[in-house]
Amino acid sequence: MVPNKPTSENSGAYIVVLAGVAAALHVGKLPPAVPLLRDALGLSLLEAGFLLSLVQLAGMFFGLAVGLLADGFGLRRSMLTGLLVLASASTVGGFATTGAQMLVFRALEGCGLLLAVLPGPALIRSLVNAKSASRMLGFWGAYMPFGFASALLVGPWVMELADWRVWWWVLAAVTVGAAYALWRNVPADRPMTNGALHGGAELRERLSATLRAPGPWLMAGCFALYSSQWMAVVGFLPTVYHDAGIGARTAGLLTALVAAVNMIGNIASGLLLQRGVAPQRLLYAGYLTMGLSTVIAYAQLRGVSASPVVQVLCVLAFSAVGGLIPGTLFALAVRVAPKPDAVSTTVGWMHQLSSVGQVCGPPLVAWVATRVGDWHGTWWVTLACSTLGAGLAMRLASSLR
Repeated sequence: MVPNKPTSENSGAYIVVLAGVAAALHVGKLPPAVPLLRDALGLSLLEAGFLLSLVQLAGMFFGLAVGLLADGFGLRRSMLTGLLVLASASTVGGFATTGAQMLVFRALEGCGLLLAVLPGPALIRSLVNAKSASRMLGFWGAYMPFGFASALLVGPWVMELADWRVWWWVLAAVTVGAAYALWRNVPADRPMTNGALHGGAELRERLSATLRAPGPWLMAGCFALYSSQWMAVVGFLPTVYHDAGIGARTAGLLTALVAAVNMIGNIASGLLLQRGVAPQRLLYAGYLTMGLSTVIAYAQLRGVSASPVVQVLCVLAFSAVGGLIPGTLFALAVRVAPKPDAVSTTVGWMHQLSSVGQVCGPPLVAWVATRVGDWHGTWWVTLACSTLGAGLAMRLASSLR
């Protein structure tokens, strides 16, 4: 029998956050496994690159569609389905013997990730009172950096003791456990109506309302301008550290630390919003810090570059304070959505443009670095993204009045 009664105050919302972390582990599990996968499956460098980007490509093409379906399918039901798809794909992927098979299973994981995380903000909002909503949505914003950093830290240890297949199966078991906790502790969705099951006018109305409203577009643009520079800076950190003479192991730990401190801004955003701080101020602070920190870290002013210690501190500030942006945007999604039953659709649109930013940002930064000949010119990209993001945040603030 499916449980239908809520548990203690906010406990169900915390379980939703933990379910998001379980899903995010599958994003972070791959980078430390790439060398082993290339040896075991004979992957080319190009195939390895596709494996790394398939999760973002799934979001780039299907974020809006999955969010739209999740609103009609049921929030809890969608999240459970996504977690089980992730667990199944990870289990079967552990038996892969060719690169083509791994690409298929990784694509399935991308679809499972969308189903698991897009309903998160709306589901949390339905489980807590209005006073606690901002704080809990700030915690939700930390699901990706926490899961990603945890996988970066734990994955090499597991693969050193066993191999990459065991790592895949361990995460499948963790995800099944998260699905069970969600099933046990989060109230069931209402029974699906014919409109939810078969689409039609209800889906078209929700889609049209979302894409006609300015708020979802502004929020999605803000998210894209944040994620493009965050992924570019964090993604190339091991290379930057290598060029600075920092060892591979130290570079890996520093990269995981930079990803982890992003949680600080996410969680702080929820607490500050709960205390009445205007959301646009948090967005401005995030973009300003991201822009200025990369100028200090990477700009070569009068022939003088920042020392490695200063670069590390600036990048930590870039990620930590920049975390105010996703935490604030997730909290705003429940206000900006044009209809109460379109929150996941709005988050799906945010996720879709965010994935576009994650796919396009790193190549743009790499192109600039190649043209300049080093990393000193890449701050132009992050500063431009931050400036545009602050401009969109100003427009978003005007639309909320």
